[in-house]
Amino acid sequence: MKYLLTGIILCCLTIAAQAQYTFKARILGGEEKTPLPGATVFWKEQNRSVAADSNGVAAMTGISAGKQSFLITFVGFEERTISYTFPLTDSAIVDIELEQEEEEHEEEVVVTATRISRTIANIPTRVEVISGEELAEKANMKPGDIRMLLTESTGIQTQQTSATSFNAGIRIQGLDGRYTQMLRDGYPLYAGFSGGLSILQIAPLDLKQVEVIKGSASTLYGGGAIAGLVNLVSKTPGEKRSLNFMANGTSAGGLDLSGFYSERYGKAGLTVFASRNSNKAYDPADIGFTAIPKYERYTINPRLFLYGKKTTADAGITYITEDRTGGSMNYIKNGDSGFFEKNNTDRIITQFGIAHRLNEHSTLQLKNSYSRFDRVITIPGYRFDALQQSSFSELTWNRKGEKADWVIGANVLTDDLDEVEHNPNPSRDYHYNTFGMFVQNAWTVSDKLVLETGLRGDYVNEYGFELLPRISAMIKLLPNLTTRIGGGYGYKTPTIFTEEAERMHFKNLLPIATDQSKNERSTGGNWDINYRTSIGQLGISLNHLFFYTRLNNPLVISVGAGGASTFTNSGGHLDTRGMETNLRLIYGDLKLFIGYTYTDANTHFDNKMEWMPLTARHRLNNVLMYEKDEKWKLGLEGYYFSRQRLNDGSFGKSYWITGFMAERVWERFSLYINFENFTDTRQSRFDTIYTGTIDNPVFRDIYAPVEGFIMNGGVKISL
Repeated sequence: MKYLLTGIILCCLTIAAQAQYTFKARILGGEEKTPLPGATVFWKEQNRSVAADSNGVAAMTGISAGKQSFLITFVGFEERTISYTFPLTDSAIVDIELEQEEEEHEEEVVVTATRISRTIANIPTRVEVISGEELAEKANMKPGDIRMLLTESTGIQTQQTSATSFNAGIRIQGLDGRYTQMLRDGYPLYAGFSGGLSILQIAPLDLKQVEVIKGSASTLYGGGAIAGLVNLVSKTPGEKRSLNFMANGTSAGGLDLSGFYSERYGKAGLTVFASRNSNKAYDPADIGFTAIPKYERYTINPRLFLYGKKTTADAGITYITEDRTGGSMNYIKNGDSGFFEKNNTDRIITQFGIAHRLNEHSTLQLKNSYSRFDRVITIPGYRFDALQQSSFSELTWNRKGEKADWVIGANVLTDDLDEVEHNPNPSRDYHYNTFGMFVQNAWTVSDKLVLETGLRGDYVNEYGFELLPRISAMIKLLPNLTTRIGGGYGYKTPTIFTEEAERMHFKNLLPIATDQSKNERSTGGNWDINYRTSIGQLGISLNHLFFYTRLNNPLVISVGAGGASTFTNSGGHLDTRGMETNLRLIYGDLKLFIGYTYTDANTHFDNKMEWMPLTARHRLNNVLMYEKDEKWKLGLEGYYFSRQRLNDGSFGKSYWITGFMAERVWERFSLYINFENFTDTRQSRFDTIYTGTIDNPVFRDIYAPVEGFIMNGGVKISL
């Protein structure tokens, strides 16, 4: 009997073994039907998945007899479901072809910062773009300015330069804010004296996208882009009318009101942006000084667009006025004695552009902008009152070909500063004229290789000629694996407008001696690797960047006899090197973003290497988003900063910043609430802000938040 039972069991096992089959498929995609390594084959009946190998082949064992269904996915291609009845009549590898997604399924992002308008997937220069939903979500957290929008990106740090007035600058890859160039629609509008307040005076409601290029980019728009550039791209009239309003209030006494309108009327179009932003004096640490100053700001920006058969034009004007007072709470509230810092600014910007299509492939474009920035800084016993006027004019010829795109052009920049005499020190007036010529080319060598080259020559009236070559390459190693490598030269004309000078309020600062100074010059390069794949319903995107920049003869400040400070070129150099890692995981309605930045920035002066002040060597960016049926948006974030070396040689402490945002979306409006820094991380909790007395304070470096936990919320209306 036992032999009979044993035989029956063996027969069952044999039948079961014979009913298990192997499924092999080669996943192909694109017009040329190339293999898709990393493509995912998902067996629906058994909830199992396997990824294709380097040849695009996926093998799955243990397939049961009968009809089985498989879902095949790959990033950038349409999903495909195929059913087979096992056992298959042919045991050979099955070829499965995927079609690329249509453009309407995933909106293409066109980059304009490089002058050659290509989609982000076809441009050799590494460009990071914040657009669409991501831009709207970040605006919920800080709708009054773009400070938070930028600082939450890897490799970018906003450095607060005033403990009481909140003034701040942008640092990219550890370099001082003066080495980052700020553009608006390709116009360099925020340099010099106006740079210290620019990111605090730009509201994001009328922005379409923000483009960031890290590393030397002076070849593109001239001097100043040694660390990189940030291009703010404005919304333009679309096919449908757009009317948006946003109202935001904060627990710190802030109120932000803004509106944006755009519409096209046949051959004309119009956009209008207006905002009012204000805050009460706010001192969460109860130390007697403002963490957020009292301020009130108004902005108006109308733009007109004209559309012809061959010619298009646009013109606009922006006016921003702001009164900002920080310092002693007693002084602000009661008019008592005490330290104060006032910033009164008026900014007028005009922009004009016209483009004429010469033929099917080439266009001639003329651009001009003018900026008038009047700023008065007042502290007890001192006043710095100056007017900066600058202009930018550019003529370019663009040719877009089947394989190669060309841009050839020339531009003229003027930058004048006129100081009103209030102090016995010599005037800091200057008058710079820069004449530049440039040529750029993007060449699609093959489906696997795209090259971008550029050459610029600039002549600065006080500092001579600069030649700036640049080259970048994009190599598509596999359909889902791309690498970019590039580098170039950069320069920066000497200026007194630095983070350190802002902290001094420009007091006792002598003008730069043009006959004894020269341009700061840099070389730098980036190399990044970008990989995309999917495993079942999980989409994965990984980008890793290595960077290096060396700056020769940097401008440094020294204190001379009588306490007067002056800027001179150092005989040494400074360099910054490191890496950035960005990982994005998407599963259904969940999105997880993880970013890490390592920055090793050092000065090399007098044969001595020192850690560059106010640069965190390690940073972590973590954001978890949940979006449900375009109705609910929930976001949880956490940011880590390692300790930083301060200018006095001491070290600050490491810290975390956390936040939580929720938004309920309806068809025409949405409500949102944001708990920013809900762990109440602020420098005054674990370190000091100043020494001395409240009437005569000596402020320390600000390396951590001073405002602490702030809750804000509001409503957005779209008509």
